Amino acid sequence: MDENPGLSAEYRRASPWPLFVALGLPIAEIGILFGLVPLAVGGLLLFCGSIAGMLREAEYAASVWRALAALAVLVVLGGVALLYWDATTESDLVVRAYSMVGAGVLMLAAGIGGELFAGDADPAL
Repeated sequence: MDENPGLSAEYRRASPWPLFVALGLPIAEIGILFGLVPLAVGGLLLFCGSIAGMLREAEYAASVWRALAALAVLVVLGGVALLYWDATTESDLVVRAYSMVGAGVLMLAAGIGGELFAGDADPAL
């Protein structure tokens, strides 16, 4: 009988990313929902950084930096969509939209900088 059922010799460790995804998503949602800029930006950074790490660990992405940059573009597009929605309706989404755009710009800068300056070092492994 095997002492570690369900685990192969190739995968001996558990992934830390699901915990950070589970923390980043609600923090980002609370920040975006209530217009709390530090929580929204920090939560989005934690959530998208964890997703990029998971994609690299599962070998769906060649580089964690490129995955982070791709997620940053999606977050910026979401923020721009909120700005557009705010312009067409009478809602107050400007702070939320700028939080998403700001977090996306920070992640895009980190993705580009990481790819340029730390392309060989892979923080996900």
